[in-house]
Amino acid sequence: MPLPGPEHELIICMGSACFSRGNSRAVETVRECLRTLQRENDVKVTGTLCQNQCRQGPNLSFDGECHCGVDPSTLPVLLEDLLGPSAPGAQ
Repeated sequence: MPLPGPEHELIICMGSACFSRGNSRAVETVRECLRTLQRENDVKVTGTLCQNQCRQGPNLSFDGECHCGVDPSTLPVLLEDLLGPSAPGAQ
């Protein structure tokens, strides 16, 4: 019986505008936050090229909903809001 996959998907735009506006740091910030919340197995994190919303970047998409103008420093709060409570025993 196959193991269930992650229940959420986070897609980080790595197009040149989003990359230069902060998404170059977003991947590591997201991974660190998911480790802290003990939710790294709950979220599939991928990158994509331009999402055609360059003027509003940096952009990411969480479960199909676009979040524009996301600064890497605000990512931990955004992820906590989107994911809900930490896994039991998370610090």
